[in-house]
Amino acid sequence: MSHLHISMPTDVSHIIKVLEDNGHEAYAVGGCVRDAIMGRIPHDWDITTSAKPSQVKALFRRTIDTGIQHGTVTIMMGSTGYEVTTYRIDGNYSDGRHPEQVTFTKNLVEDLKRRDFTINAMAYNDRAGVVDEFDGTGDLEHKIIRCVGVATERFTEDALRILRAIRFSAQLDFIIAGDTADAIKALAANLKKISRERIQTELDKLITSNHPDRIKLVQAYGLAQYIFDNAKVISNSFSDNSPTIFQNISDVMEALPTDHYMRWTAMTIYEDEPQSVLKGLKFDNKTIDICKRLHAVSKEHMPQTKPELRRMIVRFGKELFDEYVFTFVTVLNDKGLYTLSSKKEIDIARSLYDEIIADKDCISMKDMAIKGADLIAMGMAPGKAIGNILDKLFQKVLDDPSINTYEQLKACINKLDNLPSII
Repeated sequence: MSHLHISMPTDVSHIIKVLEDNGHEAYAVGGCVRDAIMGRIPHDWDITTSAKPSQVKALFRRTIDTGIQHGTVTIMMGSTGYEVTTYRIDGNYSDGRHPEQVTFTKNLVEDLKRRDFTINAMAYNDRAGVVDEFDGTGDLEHKIIRCVGVATERFTEDALRILRAIRFSAQLDFIIAGDTADAIKALAANLKKISRERIQTELDKLITSNHPDRIKLVQAYGLAQYIFDNAKVISNSFSDNSPTIFQNISDVMEALPTDHYMRWTAMTIYEDEPQSVLKGLKFDNKTIDICKRLHAVSKEHMPQTKPELRRMIVRFGKELFDEYVFTFVTVLNDKGLYTLSSKKEIDIARSLYDEIIADKDCISMKDMAIKGADLIAMGMAPGKAIGNILDKLFQKVLDDPSINTYEQLKACINKLDNLPSII
């Protein structure tokens, strides 16, 4: 045990004290202890205790049975919930995901044995200090991801730990211990047992970290065929044992901001149908839509005139240009993966875009000075013809935004081809 002091939130200290005052053991445990030792701010504080769930519930006024069958009770302190889990020993993991049964124990070390990595298997309270039976502090010092006990057993219990090892390597900039890496390679096929949603969560944390280059470990350890079901190019790169594609993807992601949408577009940049890859990983519709559009823009030449650029903005969406387009294509160009436009042409398009926005050019039909109601007021019957007229007027406005006034657009209407005179 180490008497290193960790500053815990008041609520966490209170929960531990209440449990101890009533004859139970209680500790902060897992990632929060790891992060606190590293000087990082923990996102969540989990607590482990010798008290059984019913005993925990009896001591606190507001509790939620979030995982009662596995010994977890959430204690509400104000609007914040803290998960409190009884010390337990897990049974067999026949499905490679969940223990068939759990057995509560009074022994903290038995509970820590079931955890994934040494750096996540430490507990702390102010009385005992840091409880570190597996040298997690040593692995923190040497920047190593190492399984608790026998690596093959930990990965057989829950195959998602395979991706968690790589994700922690990326987030913390740690290396993966040799025996842990060997077990990952040996048990890679077990990832087939894991839901796409859980895989997506780990991959997203990995590629939006400060070290997305660790995605190359997915190739090095032979995991891709069990992860990217619909990624033809990525999958082929693994069967060919060629590092080129993943090296290129890694280079682009490292140069991009830590942005979910840009990095996932980069991850699928070689795919003809990136949306299929993202759907396969059960991403939300917004992610699929933004990545699909950004992917499509990156395959086009950057317009060199304002009318052309306004039309591209209309096709792909102003928000895409505001937040992603120029950063993304510039990085692709810098890395030699975008050859349709030169750096100079990208800069010209960016300058034109800035002028379009500064001048408040009309780039949305809803911003036109004439609406459908105006055409009806002029005597036109409701129907498709109104939409026809509005679309033709909008194309003229995209060519020359200065005509976007009621008078000038009204004067244009009778000059439109194949339309009845209504004025």
